[in-house]
Amino acid sequence: MNKNLKKVIAPVAAAAMVFAVPTGVYAEDGAQEKITFCLDWTPNTNHTGLYVAQAKGYYEEAGLDVEIVQPPENGAALMCAAGQAQFAIEAQDTMAASLALDEPLGITAVAGIIQHNTSGILSRKGDGIDKPAGLTGKTYSTWDSPIELAMLENVVNGDGGDFSQVTLIPNDITDEPAALAANQTDAIWVFQGWGGINADVEGVDCDYFAFSDINPVFDYYTPVIIANNDYLAENPDQAKAFMEATAKGYEFAAENPDESAQILIDGDNTGSLKDAEDLVKKSQEFLSTKYIDDAESWGVIDADRWNAFYKWLYENQLCDKDLTGVGFSNDYLPQ
Repeated sequence: MNKNLKKVIAPVAAAAMVFAVPTGVYAEDGAQEKITFCLDWTPNTNHTGLYVAQAKGYYEEAGLDVEIVQPPENGAALMCAAGQAQFAIEAQDTMAASLALDEPLGITAVAGIIQHNTSGILSRKGDGIDKPAGLTGKTYSTWDSPIELAMLENVVNGDGGDFSQVTLIPNDITDEPAALAANQTDAIWVFQGWGGINADVEGVDCDYFAFSDINPVFDYYTPVIIANNDYLAENPDQAKAFMEATAKGYEFAAENPDESAQILIDGDNTGSLKDAEDLVKKSQEFLSTKYIDDAESWGVIDADRWNAFYKWLYENQLCDKDLTGVGFSNDYLPQ
């Protein structure tokens, strides 16, 4: 097995054994009434459709009692695979480790929250990092993920730069624009709809390039909604009802960004969005155009794009298993 992948999946395998519990909470008649949905982070505009569906009563109309919870230390995917949540949020890139295990985690991506990858590299305006080659000789804050670094190397070297000349430092940054303004780093991987928008809110002039603009293979799905496989097998109709209500939430958010942003702020029980109304509303205005984008409808996962990214992982020895065709389904989306 690839040593880099081992670093990622060893703790996943160990935690999966710890979390092994029965799937879900069932009513006496066998129908699952309560749905637990695990986020991947504190509430943000990736999650707006869920909060809209809850606030607008879409879940209640579907006969579902949906509780939205924060992820445990070991992550949302493990909680979902263990049956402690029927649904959760993940990303295609980080799912690879879970799917490549000798005994893969029992999760399936059932919707792409955003139709295209909106992540890329944020840097100070005028530092020359408006394109990948500009990272040569600069400092980059990294999570030290094998996939992250391989993608960065691909775009830097492909643009005529030299990735070996990029200085890597640990990424412990919580406010990307502020860190750039303070010269704590030269470049950071962000999601444009949050970190990029926050630069505008904070008045920090930045450059940005998107991975999907540089290499189409990197237009993978992030984030996605995943579901527990046993739950899907045992409760397909209920899963479809949940996804139909969720789709209505994201469709409403796509058409009504300002109202939806306020619903998200009002629904946040973590306090993380306190005093961040400007950021949330500007982020929502941006992301509302990205939920569906050029797809026929919200949530649809394009098999060709999904497979192209996993094929790239396999061909670049970032994954010992060819995961082409693995890990996703459009069967639970509204037809």
